[in-house]
Amino acid sequence: MIDARAIVSPKAQLAADVTVGPFSIIGPDVQIGAGTIVGPHVVINGPTVIGADNHFFQFASIGDAPQDKKYKGEPTRLEIGDRNVFRESCTVNRGTTHDHGITRVGSDNLFMAYSHVAHDCQVGNKTVFANCAALGGHVEIGDWVILGGLTAVHQFAKVGAHAFLAGGAIVTRDVPPYVMVAGNPGVPHAVNSEGLKRRGFTEEQIRNIREAYRILYRSDLRLSEALERLQPVAANCPEIRAFVDFIGTSTRSIVR
Repeated sequence: MIDARAIVSPKAQLAADVTVGPFSIIGPDVQIGAGTIVGPHVVINGPTVIGADNHFFQFASIGDAPQDKKYKGEPTRLEIGDRNVFRESCTVNRGTTHDHGITRVGSDNLFMAYSHVAHDCQVGNKTVFANCAALGGHVEIGDWVILGGLTAVHQFAKVGAHAFLAGGAIVTRDVPPYVMVAGNPGVPHAVNSEGLKRRGFTEEQIRNIREAYRILYRSDLRLSEALERLQPVAANCPEIRAFVDFIGTSTRSIVR
């Protein structure tokens, strides 16, 4: 399963059925789970732990040192879950000691060509990074987020679950769950209702989210006043609780 032209460190740990294509390089301190396919011309460095059934296409660079001038070679890590697809020329860097030291990628994500996950990022599950989407360091991406092509997210920003970032969006502030953002700088436009329907949200839940969006973005209320209006609703409405809780933990302020 390992092409004779590949270079695999004897200190790497690969499951018995891992496929490694020609001219790929697997460094020491790399663990790769069952069913994973490493195509040709891929470089994976460690410390990196990769789960099962992932697919790395040609020229992907995974687990290399962070692009951070403060990094001095400390033994930081990259952790990747299961069933992710990394298309051509994707780059995913390890963490730094200026955070928890770990970059994490969940499961069932699609990273299209030339997308980039910087050091210390935390990426959830079932996300889509379209071509050339890029994260700065320390970014948090929730489950089911879609990043359009050429999207860029500022370091330390957070993007909540089910958000949609339109192609070319430049995101410098936190994006609450369910919100569609577009432009430079990125601004909110609507609720990602079509995405929510596809994921099984009921009509009532989507109406509740749209009403919360209206209160936050269309009622001319200050942020504190909007949260006061939303708190009683959130007590009995889990989808709004996620919305309110995210805003309460925002550190860069939210897009408005």
